[in-house]
Amino acid sequence: MTLLERLTAPGPKRILALDGGGARGMITLGFLERLEQLLRERYGRPDLRLCEYFDLIGGTSVGATMAAGLAIGMDTSEIQAVAREALKVFRHRRWKKWQSLFSADPLKAVLARVGKGRTLDDPFIKTGLCIMTKRADTRSTWPVTNHPKGRYFEKNRYIKLQDLVYASAAAPIFFMPTRFEVGDGEVGAFIDGAVSMVNNPALQLFLMATLEGYPFHWKRGEDNLLLVSIGTGTFKRRDTVRKVMNSRAWDWTVQVPTMLMEDAATWNQMLLQLLSRSPTPWVIDDEVGALEHDLIAPEPALSYLRYDARVTPAGLAEIGLPALSHRIERLHDMTNYDARNQLLDIGRRSAALQMQPEHFPHRFDLSS
Repeated sequence: MTLLERLTAPGPKRILALDGGGARGMITLGFLERLEQLLRERYGRPDLRLCEYFDLIGGTSVGATMAAGLAIGMDTSEIQAVAREALKVFRHRRWKKWQSLFSADPLKAVLARVGKGRTLDDPFIKTGLCIMTKRADTRSTWPVTNHPKGRYFEKNRYIKLQDLVYASAAAPIFFMPTRFEVGDGEVGAFIDGAVSMVNNPALQLFLMATLEGYPFHWKRGEDNLLLVSIGTGTFKRRDTVRKVMNSRAWDWTVQVPTMLMEDAATWNQMLLQLLSRSPTPWVIDDEVGALEHDLIAPEPALSYLRYDARVTPAGLAEIGLPALSHRIERLHDMTNYDARNQLLDIGRRSAALQMQPEHFPHRFDLSS
C-alpha cells in the first residue's frame, strides 16, 4: 500500500501529537515506551512500530524529532538513543552568547545521520508526518506535511527531513535560525515551531486532519478519529509579587514568550476536551474544572487522549519519586541535560499510572 492509499483509505484514523519541551522530551519517551508496549501486547506483535498504528504523527521541536523518527519506522528504543545524543547539544554553552546560547552542531550532526539526506517525499517515510515550524521572515506558522495531495507539497517535497526537524527545534536565543529553499527558488528563514500556538500541536493536527483546506479530509466523530497527545511535563509557575515588580526589562524577553506558550497549551487542551468526551480529562483551572459536562458540539468530534507528567511535589510523590522535589526547578529546565535519566523515569512512572489499555477503543484496532 502506498502512502497516499493509506491516507485516503476508508475507516477510522489515528493521530499521535508530540509536544515541544527540550530536554523534557525524555518524559515523552516514557509515555511512548508504554504506548508501544500496550499495542504490542494487544496485537501479539513484539516488533510492532508506532508508525503502523498511527496514520498521522506530528510534533513540535523535540516532539518533531521523535515524530520524524517514528514515521520512518524507528521503535522507541532507537528514538531514545537518538534523543540522548541530540540532547548533548545542551552540555556546553557558547562563548559567543550574542549569537545563541548553544551551538546547534551536535544536534545537526545527529539529524543528518538519522535523516540520511531523505526528503519530505521519500517513500521510506511510512506514515503521515507533520512537522511544526515557524517561518520567521513571514511570521507564519508552517505545519509541513508529507501528504502527496497537500497544496504546497510539490514545492516542499524536496526539503530534507533533517532541515525541517532542525527548523522545528531552532528556538530563538538557544539556537541560530535556519534557512532553506521552499520551492521555486524562494528561501525562507525558520525558527522553533514553539514560537506560535502549536508547541502543543494536537489541535493543529486535528484541524490538519479535518479542515477542507488541508489534504486529509478525514471524517470527524468519536468513532472515526482518535487523537493521542503527549506532553513534556506540566507544572504551574508562581512568582512573588516582589520578584515581578523588580523584573528588569530584559527579564521579560524570556517571561513573556513562556507565558504565551503556557496560555496556548491551555487553550489547546480546553478546546479538545470541549470537542470530545475524553476518558483522560485534565483540570483546566479552578473555575471551569475538567469540563466533564461541557461539549461544544451536539456530538463529539473525536476520541481524545491527553497524557502528561505532573512535575510538581504532589505529582512526584504520586509516582513514588518524592525525593526529586528538591531538584524540581532543574527538572523544569528545558536545557538541563543532566536530568535526562530522572525525566525519563518520571515519564515511565507517570505513563504506567495514566495510560491504560481500555483508553484505546477496539473500534480503532488495526484489524478493523
